[in-house]
Amino acid sequence: MKIEMFDLERIQSWYENKVDYNLTETGLHPYTLEELLEGDEMRQLAVLRLGYGQTDGDDELKETISRLYPGAGPANVLVTNGSAEANFVFTWSNLEPGDQLVLMLPNYMQIWGLARGFGIDVRPFYLQEELEWGPDIDEVKRLITPQTRVIALCNPNNPTGSILSEADMKAFVDVAAEAGAWLYVDEIYRGAELNSNETPSFYGRYDYDKIVVSGGLSKAYGLPGLRIGWLAGPEDIIANAWAYHDYTTVSTGILSQWLANRVLQPDRRPHVLGRSRKILNENIKVIQSWVERHNSLFRFIPPKASGMAFIRYFIEINSRELATRLREEKSVFIIDGDCFGMDHYIRIGFGAEKDYLMGGLTRIDEFLEEQF
Repeated sequence: MKIEMFDLERIQSWYENKVDYNLTETGLHPYTLEELLEGDEMRQLAVLRLGYGQTDGDDELKETISRLYPGAGPANVLVTNGSAEANFVFTWSNLEPGDQLVLMLPNYMQIWGLARGFGIDVRPFYLQEELEWGPDIDEVKRLITPQTRVIALCNPNNPTGSILSEADMKAFVDVAAEAGAWLYVDEIYRGAELNSNETPSFYGRYDYDKIVVSGGLSKAYGLPGLRIGWLAGPEDIIANAWAYHDYTTVSTGILSQWLANRVLQPDRRPHVLGRSRKILNENIKVIQSWVERHNSLFRFIPPKASGMAFIRYFIEINSRELATRLREEKSVFIIDGDCFGMDHYIRIGFGAEKDYLMGGLTRIDEFLEEQF
């Protein structure tokens, strides 16, 4: 099996720790343990014995995660090393060469690259800017064939921050049901809505039993270092995914599972997500003001969720070249639209501390004044 370079991840890995301002992050300013833990929890963590633990996830953690999904129980949950492993295990265990995958774009490009490497026929459909980054359901229907096995979505979306309407959610379920296909939804940004209304999960919402979703703590929760993600789906699909998980990372970290179980408790989860939304709502004002100051150069549809702005620019320069020059000349790092196959767009993360975000935008201002 040969895989293509995962441009987005490799570029970030090369440069994110080598610049003054890294604006490529799409999650929230990370917690410290001191900020996260309460009472004597630090002592409890210190005496936790560092074994493997249950390889498909601690029973208490699976129970806690299952409560996020109507009708789910622990057997409907597999705990993974981040949502990246969840995406990998689902793709690997449910698609064979010759199968067809209908995939939402733009998107986090992991499933795109994996499926193509596995010999899957990947048929993309694109969210439409004129629909405020919504889908054209008729376009999706035209892509469906008897070989369509999976329809894969990202909701809320990376990189646009858009959220599917209730009508569009139902339409995707109907399309999947008519095709007899699995509906796989990356829901990693669920909980990072700017209006505080949590995006409903696809899981447990519809009378269709071929729905699987992924989630995790890396984005909305500000806890990427824990590397905790999960799959939620029918018991047989989860059991099969666990068998594939045995061949990947075997288990997640015992410390991370212990912490995740506490973060996701009903009395603490709202507090954690409330911190995230406070940061997002303060920082989106900074981004909007900045774009307005450069309204002859930039246009964007404000995200409804997530910590990133997907911005169209009107400068005669390729997006990879623009990002490279900003990094090399001003030590500020953004993601170019070429990573998503969409030149003349850039993605700027705004989930960092406010002063840090403003410092990075000031460097971009300097570049624009000097060059354009």
